[in-house]
Amino acid sequence: MAGARSYRRIVREIGLDNYGFVTTRAAAEAGVPPVELPKLSTRGGLENVAYGLYRVTDVPATPVDQLAEALFRVGEGEFLYGESVLALFSLADVNPRKVYVAIARRARPKLPSFIELVRVWGGERTTQYEGLAAQPIAEAILVCRARVETRRLLEAAKEARAEGLLTLAEWRRVMRALRA
Repeated sequence: MAGARSYRRIVREIGLDNYGFVTTRAAAEAGVPPVELPKLSTRGGLENVAYGLYRVTDVPATPVDQLAEALFRVGEGEFLYGESVLALFSLADVNPRKVYVAIARRARPKLPSFIELVRVWGGERTTQYEGLAAQPIAEAILVCRARVETRRLLEAAKEARAEGLLTLAEWRRVMRALRA
């Protein structure tokens, strides 16, 4: 049986791989009993963020932390959507006040006001960017057409292509759709 010091090390390693966040499930899968997380939190160095979600306080903050927190709060199988995907890469000059998270199931979790759930009907393609589940950039650009100026989306597509975030086929498809 491992002691509190080794549990703290395991939890910190998980946090280092996840923008400082540790779920009760991830800790348990790594051998840390769920009852240990509140104990570690009480002793310092671990902050309880939400039910089943903790943050290792000495992991340096990044500009992506709020996006990661939103995904961890909502749960597995969910992904960043629309403007939040563009914000992840600073595309289209968007700075949404909310983090848009797509869900394919019915959910009524109690969430902070900075998270907005978007219901999708399943079968959506997803990918990983910066270790976060997300809608592919091409789809995110197209989803934003009703809320972001076309000129900004065209620039976002060009920038994404230049950075290697869009394939040539995706870029052509996005450009055709935006110019239509």
